[in-house]
Amino acid sequence: MIDRRSLLAAVATLAAAPAMAASLRTLTTDDGRQVQVSVWKASGKPKGLILFSHGALSAPGKYVNLLEPWRAAGFDIAAPLHVDSTDHPDRAKYGMADSWKARLLDMRALAKAFAGGKPYIAAGHSYGALVALTLGGAAAERPAGFEGSLSDATIKAVVAFSPPGVTPGLISAEGFKSLARPALIQTGTLDVPPGAPDWRVHLAAFENAPPGDKYGLVLEGVDHYFGHLICRPERDVPAQSEGLKRGVEISAQFLAAYGAGDRKAAAALTAAIGKDAVGELTLR
Repeated sequence: MIDRRSLLAAVATLAAAPAMAASLRTLTTDDGRQVQVSVWKASGKPKGLILFSHGALSAPGKYVNLLEPWRAAGFDIAAPLHVDSTDHPDRAKYGMADSWKARLLDMRALAKAFAGGKPYIAAGHSYGALVALTLGGAAAERPAGFEGSLSDATIKAVVAFSPPGVTPGLISAEGFKSLARPALIQTGTLDVPPGAPDWRVHLAAFENAPPGDKYGLVLEGVDHYFGHLICRPERDVPAQSEGLKRGVEISAQFLAAYGAGDRKAAAALTAAIGKDAVGELTLR
């Protein structure tokens, strides 16, 4: 079972003690590329597997403040270093137009190696959140030369932190209507993309997906990076720790409920709907 006090303790200890280091593994994608994968083993007996896709230009290690509590809550995690990362040794060989196909092939390689046909959870942040939503059934644009299904029928659930909204050339509002898996879609009231009217654009997947086990989480006073706590640790801005604490707690309850079949976590998730000062959780 996922215990609320244990979750909050896991978040609180991140600032006081180093997180468990990831091990590294190298896989080969269907197009012959080598992809480096960061792997975190669950604390105790694994309750499930999360395959995580990082945001544009970022890297798996820059999400330790999010991934470590999930690991501590009992989930194995594997996350590839995508070609658009500033940490990728061959980044100069790939334009941003190449990254969509490469990301999908990276995740396909991970699913083969780590899930082996068994159910898993797709998760991601920003650009990586769109990857996770696509794996869960959202009908994004097919990259040129990509063969086979964009989605993966073995996925149990999707966790999408701050996904892009309707994006010409990537996904339409209609595309979100085929999201087939339970999903948690998060944003924050300071999470406003350049040129967008407000933060609500990040909820396009939640608002357009068919009803049924779709959760929208809006965190008060939270931007795209929780200050500097995920994706861009180099940002010289205050940490939005309370927002991240709440995001971790709700996401871990969702993971336990839909990834591990934990009825108490499901009940806690239901009880949290619309009843939080840090952020509002809704269900459709």
